[in-house]
Amino acid sequence: MSLLTSDARWKAFLQEMADRPDSRKVLIAEADTLLTATAPSVTQKKHLPPTKDAHDYQSLSPYWWPDPAKPDGLPWVSRDGEVNPLFYEYDSPRLESFSQAVIRLIFEAAASGKTVYAEKAGKLLKTWFLDPNTEMNPHLQYAQFIPGITTGRGIGIIDATAFVFLLDAVVRLEFNKEWTAQDLAGLKNWMTRYLDWLLTSANGKEEGNEANNHGTWYDVQVACVASFCDKWESVKHQLTAAAQKRISTQIEPDGSQPHELKRTLSFTYCTFNLLGFSCVAKFLSKPGLNLWDWKGDKGGSILAALHWMIPYYTKKSPWTHQQLHPVQFSTAALLLSLAQEGLGDPTLEPLAQQLAAEPWEKISFSKASLTGRSYPKLAPQTGA
Repeated sequence: MSLLTSDARWKAFLQEMADRPDSRKVLIAEADTLLTATAPSVTQKKHLPPTKDAHDYQSLSPYWWPDPAKPDGLPWVSRDGEVNPLFYEYDSPRLESFSQAVIRLIFEAAASGKTVYAEKAGKLLKTWFLDPNTEMNPHLQYAQFIPGITTGRGIGIIDATAFVFLLDAVVRLEFNKEWTAQDLAGLKNWMTRYLDWLLTSANGKEEGNEANNHGTWYDVQVACVASFCDKWESVKHQLTAAAQKRISTQIEPDGSQPHELKRTLSFTYCTFNLLGFSCVAKFLSKPGLNLWDWKGDKGGSILAALHWMIPYYTKKSPWTHQQLHPVQFSTAALLLSLAQEGLGDPTLEPLAQQLAAEPWEKISFSKASLTGRSYPKLAPQTGA
C-alpha cells in the first residue's frame, strides 16, 4: 500500500540512503537519540482545554498576542507571521515533534533493516493514538484557540497536516512485537473517527470552506486519511469538485497565488499551498483527469503555479513580496518530486535533488523547516 510516496519513489529513497553515507550518519544519529526518548502524548499538558479533559488536543493560534491597549490584553490581536512564545506551551509543537520522530524511526528501520527502530516507532504510535491512558481524542475542536475570541476554530485543523506525512510513513512500517496487525487496525479505527469529525463537525465544514491554503490542506487531510482507512470511494467525488474549485479561485492565469502573496510570509505560504495542491493532484489525478494541468475558470492551474514559482526556487529571480523570515528552499523539494512524478517531467528531479539537503526531504515534509519554528525535541526517558 502506498499513499503519497509511490513504491518507485520509496525504492529510490532507500537506494539513495545506501549511496549517501553522510545522510546515513545524520539519520542514524537522530534515530538513536529517539530510541531513548519518552513517548509524547497530548496528556502531557501544561494547560487544560475547556473540557478539562487532557485527552482533548488544544493549541494556541501562533500569530495572536495580547492587545497592549487593553489592561487584560483581551481580546487578543493578530500579528501575522510573528509566533507568540506561548504557542510552544500547547499541543501543536508536541504533535509535530511526535510525527517527525515516528517518520525518522520508520526511515531508519527501512534503511538499516534493524527492528529496534520499528519497535520504537510502534511504541510512539500506540502512546499517541491507542493507549487508553494517553491517547488523543479524534478531533481538533480546541485547535488554535484565541483568548477572548474563541475556544477553537476551523483553521486549527491545519495543525494536523502532520498526519498526512505520518500516515505516508506508517504504511511502510513492518509489523513487529510493538506494532502488530491489530495495532494497525486500531489506528485505522482512530483515523476513521477523525475523518468522520473532519467531514461532519462545524469546525471541519468551516475549514473545508476556507479560500486559501487552509482549504487546500483540509482536502489533503481528507484524501490521505480516507485512503489510509479504505474510505476513498466515499470522498473522491467531493474532493475532485473541491480541488477544481480551489484551482479556479486560488490560482491566477499567470500562476500567482494572490491569497498567499498578501501574507507576511508570502514565499512560505505560496510554497506550502503549492505543496498542498501537489498532494491533492497525487491523490486525485487519474486517466482522463490530470489535476496538474487542469485549468480553472480563469485559466489558472497547478502547473502554472509551479512554473510561476520555479524561477524563485532556482534563485534566478529575487523574491519581491513580503517575507518576514529567511526562505527555506529545501521545503520545495517534495513538491518538485511530486510534480516530476505527476507530470513525467525529468527536468524537475535535478532541481528537487539540488534543493533537498537530505534524501528524506524529497518524500517527507517538516513544518519546522517551512516555518522556521523551533519545535522541541523529545525528552529522554528518566534514567536513559
